[in-house]
Amino acid sequence: MNQAGRRHEKRAGDRAGGSRAGAVALLLAGAMALTACGAGSGSDGTPDLSSGSRKGQSSTGGGQPAPDAVAPETGRSAAPEGDAESGASAAPDVKAPDYLSTFALDVDTASYGYARRTLGDGRLPAAEDVRPEEFVNSFRQGYERPEGNGFSVNVDGARIGSGKGGDGGTGASDWSLLRVGLATKTAPPASERPPAALTFVVDISGSMSETGRLDLVRKSLTILTDELRDDDSLSLVTFSNEAETRLPMTRVKGNRNRIKDVVAEMEPAQSTNVEAGITRGYEESVEGHREGATNRVVLLSDALANTGDTEAEGILKKIDSARREYGITLFGVGVGSDYGDAFMEQLTNKGDGNTTYVGDETQARKVFVDQLPAHLEIRARDAKAQVAFDRKNVQQFRLIGYENRKVADEDFRNDSVDGGEVGPGHTVTALYAVRLREGVSGTVAKATVRWLDPKTRKAEEETGTVTTGSVDGTLWGGENDRLQIAAVAAYFADRLRGGDLPGAPGLGELASRASGLAESTEDNAVEKLATAIGQADRLQRGAGADDAPEPSEGEIG
Repeated sequence: MNQAGRRHEKRAGDRAGGSRAGAVALLLAGAMALTACGAGSGSDGTPDLSSGSRKGQSSTGGGQPAPDAVAPETGRSAAPEGDAESGASAAPDVKAPDYLSTFALDVDTASYGYARRTLGDGRLPAAEDVRPEEFVNSFRQGYERPEGNGFSVNVDGARIGSGKGGDGGTGASDWSLLRVGLATKTAPPASERPPAALTFVVDISGSMSETGRLDLVRKSLTILTDELRDDDSLSLVTFSNEAETRLPMTRVKGNRNRIKDVVAEMEPAQSTNVEAGITRGYEESVEGHREGATNRVVLLSDALANTGDTEAEGILKKIDSARREYGITLFGVGVGSDYGDAFMEQLTNKGDGNTTYVGDETQARKVFVDQLPAHLEIRARDAKAQVAFDRKNVQQFRLIGYENRKVADEDFRNDSVDGGEVGPGHTVTALYAVRLREGVSGTVAKATVRWLDPKTRKAEEETGTVTTGSVDGTLWGGENDRLQIAAVAAYFADRLRGGDLPGAPGLGELASRASGLAESTEDNAVEKLATAIGQADRLQRGAGADDAPEPSEGEIG
């Protein structure tokens, strides 16, 4: 079995284990409570990248929230307080189910970009490569932005039942869609961002010879070289069966042509030793580390590791001290029609970074020009969200996606537990299918986001609350186009991986809704979403795929 297959089997096993653990936790979960709100050297003189702890971080406690109650596939439900029958036969230690949902923030969009590429090639994406949160986070949401650093918290929703233009799918009459939206302040002008010290780790293995891989990486780096400021720095490492430093950390000023020449000289070689490339890349980043700058390793690869350590956790253990002590984050840029999506996602999640997918030169310009500050800067470290549902009003809820980003509820305020890293201009959306109790009114949920300031490591929090009155409107045909776009993206992802979300329309109806929303919003990214859904619909019905535009990551809102 190839490495990708082993990773997929492992992921499926992890999910199955999570489901079993969730079923046990359903019997044990407690009542909801939400509280207020330089590297060493080895004997050979090379940097020791094997161990260490993040400076300024410690456990700060976090109240007594219970662990996850059940697997996301089944949702969570319970009798409200006071409904349980009493009697001698009742077990005295069985408590009400958990009404908390906790996860690390995720700004990745690669799953959606790669799915569009796969559909354009006439294939359905593998279910394990479909992550709904990355589909949703690929589109603008129009959230209110905070005035300063940190996050704004926007919470709203709508009923999933029947409305204009369709019945909203089956089983939706008593369900609502709840949207928790988090946004950072827009990026400052390029002249105002901190300088960057970037180490590019480029895959030059044999598989990168395919059109749209190494040739696209060369174009991307050439575009980036023209966009970087004079006071930025850049180093370049390549890897195939071994890693090689092509350019040590070099100031951009006066060296743009030299950098471009080194980029142009890259040619495909042999096998794919990602471990060697990342290890060398972090060594170069430590060697060229700049105080006060954004120090980041950027991996450009099809992520099809076949030599050396091919497991993300093992690779990142080798560079753990550099990641923690120096605050060096990992940004992954995926390329290629056959792409190790799961492997890249695991690397960047554990490497305190994020990942995107580039399919053509237009998308490369979007990532390396339009979205450059958001991909380079960090506005919030170890960001986590916790949503507390009101058990008196909520009968059941299901978080859509984020299976790989779950955090134990009791670790929400434990700042030694990794969260997500978020840059300027990013938005993060979490969608919940929520079943309200009949005839209730009042609070539905309180959402809290917690993060560490990148410079001071001080923990900060922001909250937002939503009531039943804010989710009474109709989802389909309502006035909130952006909420509908998020819903279409989530339902599309759920259909691709064989899910059973309440009220999920068929692919044909989703394509029609996406086309209508593209027209009303005049958003080209939504039109591309409609195209992708149509392709998936034809493929699932066995009709094949037609020509389509090249894939796009979507938008940073």
